[in-house]
Amino acid sequence: MKALHCGTRPRGESDVTRRTLVVGCTDWPLTAAGISPGEPVAVLHAHRVQAATAAARSAGVQRGQRQREAQARCPELGLLRANPDTDARSFEPVVAAVTAFSPRVEIIRPGVVALATRGPSRYFGGDAALAGRITTAVCDTLTRIAPTDQREDRCRVGVADGLFAALLAASRRVVVPPGESPAFLAPFAVTILDRPELTDLLWRLGITTLGRLAALDEHDVLDRFGSDGLGAHRLARGLDERPLAARPARAELTVTTPFDPPAERVDVAAFAARGMAEQLHRLLQRHGLVCVRLAIEAETAHDEQQIRLWRHLDGAFTPAAMVDRLRWQLEGWWHCATPPSAGLSVIRLHADECAPVGEVQPDLWDAHATIDAQVRRTLGRVQGLLGQDRVATAVIGGGRTPGDQVRLVAWGDPREPARPGLPGTVTVRVPTGVEMPPWPGRLPPPAPAIVHANPLPAEVCDRTNRPVGVTARCTATSEPSRVSVAAGPWLDVVGWAGPWPVDERWWDAEQSRRRARFQMALSDGSAHLLAQEDSRWWVEATYD
Repeated sequence: MKALHCGTRPRGESDVTRRTLVVGCTDWPLTAAGISPGEPVAVLHAHRVQAATAAARSAGVQRGQRQREAQARCPELGLLRANPDTDARSFEPVVAAVTAFSPRVEIIRPGVVALATRGPSRYFGGDAALAGRITTAVCDTLTRIAPTDQREDRCRVGVADGLFAALLAASRRVVVPPGESPAFLAPFAVTILDRPELTDLLWRLGITTLGRLAALDEHDVLDRFGSDGLGAHRLARGLDERPLAARPARAELTVTTPFDPPAERVDVAAFAARGMAEQLHRLLQRHGLVCVRLAIEAETAHDEQQIRLWRHLDGAFTPAAMVDRLRWQLEGWWHCATPPSAGLSVIRLHADECAPVGEVQPDLWDAHATIDAQVRRTLGRVQGLLGQDRVATAVIGGGRTPGDQVRLVAWGDPREPARPGLPGTVTVRVPTGVEMPPWPGRLPPPAPAIVHANPLPAEVCDRTNRPVGVTARCTATSEPSRVSVAAGPWLDVVGWAGPWPVDERWWDAEQSRRRARFQMALSDGSAHLLAQEDSRWWVEATYD
């Protein structure tokens, strides 16, 4: 019934498109990570290249390549993991620069924003003039973010009819005249639609370009390829797959939370937003809708206000995705050049644009996504009952000892690795995706199963019952033969490795530490990580 409705609705009603301007920042994940275009570096997601610098692309690295293929093309290629949190936080100054031209800016994804040009173009003298002004403003912002990047194409702005055509226009940095989007799209290959199964079928049928796809009859496309093919056909004709809502969404699809006293920390606001997102999700379900564009509004106690529109192109917003966008937005606001002068007094989540549940839905057979969603909901409910800091997950980071390498973070907080210092010192965060620095003295795998919060005292002797020590050259004075843990029975050493010496903070007399660690397997089947420090032995961890 849904397909029949889509194929028979009046063309004049559904073919209305809006002039759209898209701003894209070239290689934004790398710019956000502070990587120079001259360095051969690529960002990986699921072991595939998500973005690459100009130097990497000149060596043959392309988006979508597997990690091994990219490294074969460019042996000196540096690799970073995708980090959407850092990308979104760093993108806030660019969004603010574009917002100066229109308050209703949609964030497509970190690095890409869009806005309707009808009002701004009339004010600034046309689409071309508006594109030029926005290009200048964004380039100035990018210069402050990455002073070493002076590429002419670091900011790509394009204007066309509809979001899809505007995205491609931005990649070519052109302004497509009104009504000429179909002709502009015609030469593009159908693979640009990013629908592998559909485009593979179209290619085998000889429909290799968007122009050939657009020339087909709409009803024939619907009968042969279904609703997915109909959506692709609309894009090929220069129309929006789902027209933008010209009227605002219903007022009841808004959730507001006041803070008294004002919230001074982002994690406090994000924790409150979890309940707001669940409430908004239930309201949408009650009306049979899903949110595809979310408006987040934040006000401070000094009446400072920030509003951002976030669009979800690959589906609909889940409660967890809403909370992520809110956290990204607030962290970007807090760390921008002009941060708010007071704490948050009000937060609003508004379903700015909605679609029927049947139009946007996950894969029917995606069992892993369903299980993950159930786990997230369950942990969120437990956290709501016990408190924010009572549900934690482990994050592996830098450090030399197993205790330093594992950090517990509250569920839902950013899972960024850390470089912990000694007790009492400040922990320095390293953003996800940035390669961890080398740690001389770090233990080789496997990692121990149990890390003792309080190391257990131990004694280590050789075959002549003399205590084993470590020389100034970091070698064992004799071969370990027997070990006693926590004044327990003596056990024979059946295998050992080490030492791994560590001389930390030698320049600081108060915090300097000199240790040597050993891995030892004992006759009772156990294996331990032992450390010798100040002529005393300790069991730091136990292997499974």
